[in-house]
Amino acid sequence: MPENVLTQDSAIDGHASSRAKGSSGFYLRAGKRCADLIVSASGIVLASPILIACACAIKLQSPDPILFRQQRVGLRGKLFTVLKFRSMKAGSERDHLNITVAGDPRVTAVGKWLRKTKLDELPQLFNVLCGDMSLIGPRPEVPEYVRHYDESQRLVLQVKPGITGPSSLEFIDEEEFLRGKSDPQHFYCTKILPRKIELDLNYCQEASFISDCRIAFRTVLRILSVRRLFTVS
Repeated sequence: MPENVLTQDSAIDGHASSRAKGSSGFYLRAGKRCADLIVSASGIVLASPILIACACAIKLQSPDPILFRQQRVGLRGKLFTVLKFRSMKAGSERDHLNITVAGDPRVTAVGKWLRKTKLDELPQLFNVLCGDMSLIGPRPEVPEYVRHYDESQRLVLQVKPGITGPSSLEFIDEEEFLRGKSDPQHFYCTKILPRKIELDLNYCQEASFISDCRIAFRTVLRILSVRRLFTVS
């Protein structure tokens, strides 16, 4: 598979360069990466007991690998491997389904809680530390979806993908949106994905230190929602 899913990215480069000249230019050029390094490194250290506990819970339930690895599309179309705690039975990726519906039988008992609490996303702190992702940004998609983006939608690749962002917040319970749909994959591609791209494109235009802090705060509030934590399908 090629290392970059785009055949042309000159428009992305030009747009990104012009955006960096704005009032938030310094933050986007340097401050955001500094924040990513400090927070991800600190987060890995502080969350190490949780990381170990999640790894042990997964391993006690199944001999399958602890981490799930999947190729996603990052900055300017570059492919990278996203890390997650495994929440599905090993081999589920062979079903060629890139989405998960509430009640999906492929999800393990431990995986349900990992997904509901978003603890399955914690290993992505290593993606941030390595520079493939940011804490805040557009949610990275799989190459199969990105190849169908039109020229305007591909502008979302001008910003490094994030663990959380506007689209992640709006669809934090995405599995519930897909519940009961006769063709979840089609519904995702025609309804949810276009809305995600719209939200993330708006973020690319307005990204700043203040907006990132606001998104981070809202994410924590949503994750800690009592209703979400104690409602597991």
